[in-house]
Amino acid sequence: MKITGYRTLTAQQHWRRAIGDVNGHIVEAVTEVPIVIIETDAGIEGVGIGSHADLARLFPALDGEDPRGVAALFDRMLAQVFKSGHAGATYGGVATLDAALWDLKAKAAGEPLWRLLGGRDRFVPGYASGLDIALGDEELAAFYAEFADRGFVAGKLKGGLDFDADLRRLGILTDALSANTSRPGLMLDANESWQVKQAVRYVSALEEQVDLLWVEEPLRRWDAEGHARLSTAIRAAVATGENLTGVDQFKPFFEAGAPDVVQAGAIWGVSHMHRLALAAAARDLPISPVGYNANPAVAHVMTAVPNHLTTEVQATEFADGVHVDHEFGDGGIVLSDEPGAGIRVDEAAIEGARRGEGWANPAGPHMRPVRAGLRVVLDGVER
Repeated sequence: MKITGYRTLTAQQHWRRAIGDVNGHIVEAVTEVPIVIIETDAGIEGVGIGSHADLARLFPALDGEDPRGVAALFDRMLAQVFKSGHAGATYGGVATLDAALWDLKAKAAGEPLWRLLGGRDRFVPGYASGLDIALGDEELAAFYAEFADRGFVAGKLKGGLDFDADLRRLGILTDALSANTSRPGLMLDANESWQVKQAVRYVSALEEQVDLLWVEEPLRRWDAEGHARLSTAIRAAVATGENLTGVDQFKPFFEAGAPDVVQAGAIWGVSHMHRLALAAAARDLPISPVGYNANPAVAHVMTAVPNHLTTEVQATEFADGVHVDHEFGDGGIVLSDEPGAGIRVDEAAIEGARRGEGWANPAGPHMRPVRAGLRVVLDGVER
């Protein structure tokens, strides 16, 4: 079998709610979902979701190769961009091609990806995440109640700008998730909005009234020393890493003694997630992928590593024209026995369902406010 080409699609995820974080939000959110399909001379195709970045520069590393050698092809793609480097957006292209190759390999083997990777159980524990900073209290309660109805026992709040609001809203999560446990797992995601001492003061004050499982991305993504300092000053675990591209970028974090929970953005594919999980396991650290909906294949990897903690689930539906044969129940994701990653795309439906351009609001969560980390008072009022 040989790789003969690829094609791209862009679906749209219609969230039917506002989504965002401390950096900004978009109302009635629509986001772009880049899809890559790898073609072979055997007629088998692999589907990857994540990014279209640098595909033309990366594909020569795959062209004419046997797609079943996917682990080696991952390194071949990294070597293809050696001089310019794989960090940043380029890594998204690498990882999306990688995810498509793993899907293809599993299809060729006639096995679900979780089984091919060595998983024993197709259940993946998860937590609910509403991307919820712009939701009103009633909307917030309804979102987490829906996940509680599916057995979820943990949830993550977007916050970090308004202490009183965060305290009240964490109480709403507690009430919703208490349907399944007397001690729900509560996380707070500050999306790189604090300095170290801000984080210590803010989280310590919350911990006087709330038992936090972790605080996520409290500081800038590259601040290994700062994350380690914060970890020793609060009770909650410090979770970070979703924006680091490549296992190599985690090295200073491991050396500094941070983070407590190793995270990786689900958009970074299958090989990266597997290698990072094993690197973390060697240091007795748990791993927790974020953004499962942006690359459902990541859940398969978590069945085959020894240190998976929980995976972020942001919705129980996917982009128009994208069909994922996974279910949500018992507090997690139930993978299918369908060969591959369980992802099928309806190309006609994807094109027919497009409405607008997605990410239309330039002040959305993808842009960092100029005063982030420099606010003297964190009370929700811009000053």
